[in-house]
Amino acid sequence: MTLAPTIQKYILHWGEMGTRWGVNRTVAQIHALLFLSNQPLPAEDIAETLGVARSNVSNSLKELQSWGLVRITHIAGDRRDHFLALQDVWEIFRVIVEERKKREIDPTLAVLRECAVEAEHDPALEQATKVKMDQVLDFLEMLTATYDDYKHLPPATMQRFLKMGGKVARLLGSDDKAGKVK
Repeated sequence: MTLAPTIQKYILHWGEMGTRWGVNRTVAQIHALLFLSNQPLPAEDIAETLGVARSNVSNSLKELQSWGLVRITHIAGDRRDHFLALQDVWEIFRVIVEERKKREIDPTLAVLRECAVEAEHDPALEQATKVKMDQVLDFLEMLTATYDDYKHLPPATMQRFLKMGGKVARLLGSDDKAGKVK
């Protein structure tokens, strides 16, 4: 499969960004290829198009499937599995945020909550240290609660909300003392 130069540039950049976000370059490039493709692709075509080993494609597709970003589909007359990426940008964003929350934030919150309980009975822990630990826990719990409030909003509502960004900030005003550590 021959790719237009713009698609090549997009895929290469998506791979670079993936590495900055902690995602394997090939995984990110395959996701970009499948997202931009207008038809499902078999693994062999993906490997050939991107110039990567078939085993690497297979492992990367499993990773993308585990995230819920790619699914298998079948084409009449072709026994091979074909792969199709989610096509709705808002759904992609929602899936990625939800998966990152499950894999990163939720386990961290569990440990921070355990530390908060243990800190109550730890005589070696200085009060200033306990305060810092509580601030991080409070911040992540507030972030999680806010996420839970917004995650079920329809995309059109989220778009309106995000477009209001600066207006909401000006409406609420600025408080230079808010959030500062004492």
